[in-house]
Amino acid sequence: MTSIPTHLVERFYHEVWNQADEAVAREILHPDFRFRASLGPARLGPEGFIAYMRSVHAALADYRCEIQELLTTERGAAAKMRFVGRHQAPFFGVEATGQEIEWAGAAFFKTDGARITELWVLGDIDAVKRQLGAAMEQGFESD
Repeated sequence: MTSIPTHLVERFYHEVWNQADEAVAREILHPDFRFRASLGPARLGPEGFIAYMRSVHAALADYRCEIQELLTTERGAAAKMRFVGRHQAPFFGVEATGQEIEWAGAAFFKTDGARITELWVLGDIDAVKRQLGAAMEQGFESD
């Protein structure tokens, strides 16, 4: 039987991130959702996350998240991830190169049994910067 965290995490990546489905984001993210990622500032609520998601999709065409491994508990999950996209707009201070970039990461979810309440994503930002030729001290702002 599929556990609730497994189903939520799979929907989050397959429908929300990979299809940029904002309606599903509003459905599965708790109103007080807390999001922290390596690519930008902390975000609150579904709308805060959606703004972040839009900025990443604007910078990276065909952006997709691939779950490589998923471990779940009753109220949370951890996922080993692969992120891929084609650089089509300024990202880490680098103008569009058109090249596909990829990096590894890990995501840590908390749920309330029905919706995702918190997510912390750690990505290999140095790998992103190396592929783009960005200065290592340059940050990504998604506002």
